[in-house]
Amino acid sequence: MNIKRFSPLGGVGRRGRLIAVATGLLTVSALAAPTAVAETGTVARATTAQLAQANNAVLGADVAGTAWYTDKATGKLVVTADQSVSAAEIAQIKKAAGAQAGTLEIKRTPGTFNKLIAGGQAIYAGGGRCSLGFNVRSGSTYYALTAGHCTNIGSTWYTNSANTTVLGTRTGSSFPTNDYGIIRHANASAADGRVYLYNGSYRDITSAGNASVGQAVQRSGSTTGLRGGTVTGLNATVNYGGGDIVYGMIQTNVCAEPGDSGGSLFAGSTALGLTSGGSGNCSSGGTTFFQPVTEALSAYGVSVF
Repeated sequence: MNIKRFSPLGGVGRRGRLIAVATGLLTVSALAAPTAVAETGTVARATTAQLAQANNAVLGADVAGTAWYTDKATGKLVVTADQSVSAAEIAQIKKAAGAQAGTLEIKRTPGTFNKLIAGGQAIYAGGGRCSLGFNVRSGSTYYALTAGHCTNIGSTWYTNSANTTVLGTRTGSSFPTNDYGIIRHANASAADGRVYLYNGSYRDITSAGNASVGQAVQRSGSTTGLRGGTVTGLNATVNYGGGDIVYGMIQTNVCAEPGDSGGSLFAGSTALGLTSGGSGNCSSGGTTFFQPVTEALSAYGVSVF
């Protein structure tokens, strides 16, 4: 089972300053939003301990192409499986859950999770392209946040595909487990605290916060521009395969495509996340996961501005 990672991508704003825009993305090629399968089990509402046991069982089953989160409203562990996950693997997950199998709600999403770093504009390194998520600062030092699967590919980052204009140098990278990375700007004046909206205007980002289920959100990316949707789950675990498992993700029905990785997820002027991966495309829709930005800000001791 392959995982597709869209390359991160940035852009240039007015007066040539780099804008926080979304691009790279771990994608799951899917055609539609996940649909529930009539195999959810009928048991009393699960306890916190039972849900924890079910979570550990699904993680231990180690089936690539699956993602899961606890739905507090229903008391179920919602497991989303891409089309590469066989019926036998679904049975394997249920068997691993044992007595807690009834706490599982199995959903299917068309397409498969696979990795891809696409070529194109924005920020570049190691032959790959990714989107800048948010520009941040610590005192008088400025940085760019993007996805960790992006920063893993190279240490020096550029703003053009010819690799002649330096953006900065990677100073931190965390993937898998998390999916965030940070690049120190070579030129502080290139850092812009806004997000490009792909209609000639920009959104000023003044704060960072945590997403909530049902919240209306937007994502900006160099491949697919500005897209919107809602948050469908929190604290999701995603198994991209090959040992690439990430935790604590925001699950949404916002579409994304290769080249959107690392890009910004936001609501109004509040930063929420960095594009990690997902399924589908912006013609037919899909499921996309985001690294919560507050975790990255805390890890690196930086803030939006």
